[in-house]
Amino acid sequence: MSMNALRIVWRITRLNFRAQLEYRAEFLMMIAIGAVWQVSVIVFATVLLTRFSGMGGWDSSDVLLIPATRMMAHGLFVLLLGRVHGLGRHIQEGKIDAYLLRPLPVHRQVQLDSFPTNAIGDLTVAAGLLAGALGRSHLDWTAGRITYLIAAILGGMLLEAALFTAVASASLRFPAADYWGNWLEELLGTFGSYPLNVLPKAVGGLLTYGLPLAFVAYFPAAVLTGHGHGTGAPYWLAAGSPLVGVLAYLGARLLWRWSLRHYTGVNG
Repeated sequence: MSMNALRIVWRITRLNFRAQLEYRAEFLMMIAIGAVWQVSVIVFATVLLTRFSGMGGWDSSDVLLIPATRMMAHGLFVLLLGRVHGLGRHIQEGKIDAYLLRPLPVHRQVQLDSFPTNAIGDLTVAAGLLAGALGRSHLDWTAGRITYLIAAILGGMLLEAALFTAVASASLRFPAADYWGNWLEELLGTFGSYPLNVLPKAVGGLLTYGLPLAFVAYFPAAVLTGHGHGTGAPYWLAAGSPLVGVLAYLGARLLWRWSLRHYTGVNG
């Protein structure tokens, strides 16, 4: 992206943010909704730390790193790339057809449609949980571990973006496919916060090689905490989770471009 394009993105984002601030009560309510939406993860972390010493062979402080990593990745996804979730609504309303007439890339217009105020709430809760996880951790947080954790969070963000971009690509041909995004969001929220080795092997395999949820937070946390050889997947694959996220997102963007070239309108 050129410097001129970055300036345009910044100006539109700033205008969208100022537009949200025009309605202060709604602005604060959306932040609160973003935080409250993560209450299940907060409850899980509280119960884990107060009632259990561990889970699936993991110490409770190690387990806590999984939802903390996932929530940080999710919060960044919502903030930076999350408008692809729910794209089917734009298609059904005919907005995509209008985007095609403008000089900006369609994907960029989708992302600049509005400012995701709820992401502030998501990231506030995620940052608090991550701080708690790091504070309780027995690990020596060297520069290498910190760098890997940052890479894992960014990789998790890109992997989540890849999954929802794939759903958005399907929505360009079948607008009803947008409902798959709700199903995907439920799966991420349900299975993304604890070690997948507590699940039956068939389910764990599906969430690794079918729907690659394990690469968002479980594998990175396993590598960081010394459980990388017990995940049921090759260690090199678990350790390469950040790269998997990058490759998945690049592949999803190629799929998006192909789908957009074959888009024929909401009525086919």
